[in-house]
Amino acid sequence: MTEGIKEQATGQPELKRAIGPKLLLFFVVGDILGTTIYALTGQVAGKIGGALWLPFLIAFVVAFMTAFSYLELVGKYPKAAGAALYTHRAFKIQFLTFMVAFAVMCSGITSASSAAVAFGETYMVRTFGLTASELRTTLIAILFVLLIALINFRGVSESVKANVVLTCVELSGLLIIIAVGVYAVANGDGDSSRLTELNTADQTWLVAISSATSLAFFAMVGFEDSVNMAEECREPARIFPKALLWGMVIAATIYILVAITSSLLVPSDQLKTAGSSALLKVLDVGAPGFPHVVFSAIGMLAVINSALINMMMASRLLYGMANERIIPRALGTVHPFRRTPWVSILFTTGLAVILVSTVDIGGLGGTTSLLLLAVFTIVNIAVLVLRRDKVAHKHFRTPTVVAVVAACLCAYLVIPGLSGRPDREYGVAGILLGVGLLLWVINYFYTKAKGQKVEVNPEALGKGRD
Repeated sequence: MTEGIKEQATGQPELKRAIGPKLLLFFVVGDILGTTIYALTGQVAGKIGGALWLPFLIAFVVAFMTAFSYLELVGKYPKAAGAALYTHRAFKIQFLTFMVAFAVMCSGITSASSAAVAFGETYMVRTFGLTASELRTTLIAILFVLLIALINFRGVSESVKANVVLTCVELSGLLIIIAVGVYAVANGDGDSSRLTELNTADQTWLVAISSATSLAFFAMVGFEDSVNMAEECREPARIFPKALLWGMVIAATIYILVAITSSLLVPSDQLKTAGSSALLKVLDVGAPGFPHVVFSAIGMLAVINSALINMMMASRLLYGMANERIIPRALGTVHPFRRTPWVSILFTTGLAVILVSTVDIGGLGGTTSLLLLAVFTIVNIAVLVLRRDKVAHKHFRTPTVVAVVAACLCAYLVIPGLSGRPDREYGVAGILLGVGLLLWVINYFYTKAKGQKVEVNPEALGKGRD
């Protein structure tokens, strides 16, 4: 059938394949750019010192190798389900599939929460000239989360073309920082000796690099969301490899240039002190006359877009789990008028409110990368296990050594002690996954009492995330 609507074996129409290579490239770049570089540059500088570019480079290498595994899997199984689908096909362990899906959902909540804190701590305050205080930051962050929930409840439909516009806005802010750096260096400003400084005051150089990379990895997450667009792409097996890899290269290049600019113009201790307003500090030094309100407004749009996309993903993924009856079905309740999963929205919003009230932005960013690195470890192993599963069509195949090294590096950045992560990140991640375990147990005994059986359908979970 060349025209009209094709139908799948289930009788449901296929998603419209409207995304070409250029739109997919913008989607990948836009999904990666956002909260991290705008909000966590100061925290990463505090861990590594002047060699701020190094953890972003290493994070890119780890993510880039992991992307090869995703490319092979999305080529073999071009369905909107991502890590949960690959885990299910490889290991066929219902509980593991659920925990992977729940970990991805939690990463969306922690990522959105970090955006909320950045909004309250820096960009809202700077844009409107408010006086900063811990209480005000928390209240603004909570109100921000509630506002996102209201927008989510109304039913926001984010198109890929709208993402192009928002990507250009986010990109403009980072290009301003890079341009300021070029201008300052051309005029003889900046200290290049900082670029090789490592903060090893109370730790080894390896732990310093590992700790900074564990946090900086948050900057490279987002690329995996593009696999959920597979069913809406034209010839996904052909266009995905170039779009995904080039998108990651573009985003990483921008990050590294911003990191180099920041280190050249501002000492790492001052970046650390500035916290989420580190890039504004760079502007103060490199372009003292540049109006803060312009850059703050750009930063606001970046974190708003990031938070909205992540909270929508989290609530829809939770809805998908409830709809598949692998957690209490009440969480899948849809509002009769708005046609949105309002109970899932309330649940994810409640978790986000608790997080922004109790965890700082560094902890939220670190927890996000911890959850996703654990998922990426499983995906890199899954691609090797699924080599036994042959498909009729041609698809991308990652070199075995790349998948093995990627799995080892991802696992290294998860393991306590080796990764240099603070205990609080494991604590936050453990509590969030514990909530998932509790929901699973409650649902297990409820369905068992009713004589039913829990069956995880990862493809349906992916649909819930769209």
